[in-house]
Amino acid sequence: MLKFIKHHMTEIEGIEIYPIISLLIFFIFFTALFWWVFSSKKEYLDKVSQIPFEKDALQNTKNNLYEN
Repeated sequence: MLKFIKHHMTEIEGIEIYPIISLLIFFIFFTALFWWVFSSKKEYLDKVSQIPFEKDALQNTKNNLYEN
């Protein structure tokens, strides 16, 4: 099966650029993400990290209201 795919891939002109483009996109994305994480303000990250807990608390409050 791999020989079948590999044979067709060698016939496509200019295909050697796609792995390079994929690697560049991958590298740029994770470099930007790394930079964003380390340059973010701690207050913002603390605020955002509490969002799931606030939604759970809100859901529990709604459940308690409907049960009574």
